[in-house]
Amino acid sequence: MSSKKILVVDDEKHIRMLYQEELEAEGYIVATSDGQEAILAVIARETPRVVILDIKLGPDVSGLDLLQQIRSKDQDLPVILSTAYDSFQHDLKSIAADFYVVKSVDLTELKLRVSQAMLKNPH
Repeated sequence: MSSKKILVVDDEKHIRMLYQEELEAEGYIVATSDGQEAILAVIARETPRVVILDIKLGPDVSGLDLLQQIRSKDQDLPVILSTAYDSFQHDLKSIAADFYVVKSVDLTELKLRVSQAMLKNPH
């Protein structure tokens, strides 16, 4: 497990690139996925300390479903749900996440949640 590795899962390439650029500027190592590859395989390969997971990953992939898959294998890996919508907070599947961030061009809150998530997972 890399000491400061973050996995960003988002179907929008510009979001992945933005998050990667901004988080790498903060000193993190960033791996990305468009959500199409099996999430547990990506996590096994990348061994991140924190996962940033978009909720809407295209027509047939839900970040909430991926969150359930992650939790079935790993209860302790911090997951930050990232979405353009706040209605996800009413979905019971979302309670398994550690943090929620509404997407914005200002990544201040996301960076704060990442640093908090790193503290939750000190490995």
